[in-house]
Amino acid sequence: MIRRVPVIDSHTGGEPTRVVLSGGPDLGGGSTADQLAVLRAQHDDFRRAVVNEPRGSDVLVGALLVPPSDPACVTGVIYFDNVTFLGMCGHGTIGLVVTLAHLGRIAPGVHSIETPVGVVKVTLHADCSVSLENIPAHRKAKAVKISVPGHGQVTGDVAWGGNWFFFVEEHDLALELANVEALTAFAWAIRQAVNAQGFPEVDHIVLLGPPHTPGANGRSFVQCPGKAYDRSPCGTGTSARLACLAADGRLAEGSELVQESIVGSSFRGSFRWVDRERGIIVPTITGTAHVTAEATLLLDERDPFCWGIR
Repeated sequence: MIRRVPVIDSHTGGEPTRVVLSGGPDLGGGSTADQLAVLRAQHDDFRRAVVNEPRGSDVLVGALLVPPSDPACVTGVIYFDNVTFLGMCGHGTIGLVVTLAHLGRIAPGVHSIETPVGVVKVTLHADCSVSLENIPAHRKAKAVKISVPGHGQVTGDVAWGGNWFFFVEEHDLALELANVEALTAFAWAIRQAVNAQGFPEVDHIVLLGPPHTPGANGRSFVQCPGKAYDRSPCGTGTSARLACLAADGRLAEGSELVQESIVGSSFRGSFRWVDRERGIIVPTITGTAHVTAEATLLLDERDPFCWGIR
């Protein structure tokens, strides 16, 4: 009566990833996008069981390994969090690569991974850091003015880096861990206003500020779809940020951006142009991850919270 689901936990710059090695539902094959569609429509209880309380937490991101449709890929993967499924996850991909290396499934070198939004290339370096060549990123709208109840007018950019982001540079909040509650409330109010005022696809809010660490270019507070904040600088968010900087001519092709998170961890990012006229880039994000646990989740349907606390 007990279903066993082996997992490996890691963190990337402080942000946790739980890789599900096996024990997931039968998704019928096809592309990773096809398998995500089945998982979303028929097996959302499995998502909740893996990442929600009492086994998980609001900040945990799950990564379900699935067979890739592209034979050149070492695996397919479907990412999800406490409220939804994600098209792509940068910190999760870095954590996945380190996990695959920990299992002995890959060696240092270049590998391909199939995600629901496309194939990404990753490089596992000899020092176990990982470089992710993400899917193409672009900015959709610049200097969008949003009326946020209780805060007045807020201006930001809407951009895609594997997920949809709204970037706010001008605000009066300090990007400090001690200020997380105020940052969360402000970002959540922005999210609701942005969704209501023309950009329902935006599910991540990024507040930008000056760096705290020498050598970094900036610090960010990233609010995820489920209202938790990203402990890492956010891989897809850094990708979208690179697209904005490239479009404004504030960062040259091949130059490096060092993006710092709210907890002080950092990613290094750079880009190459794909289509200057349309503002499309291919970003590369480099970071490190560390395996923290090997475990087996036990799903017992006699447990009233077997499928997570909703």
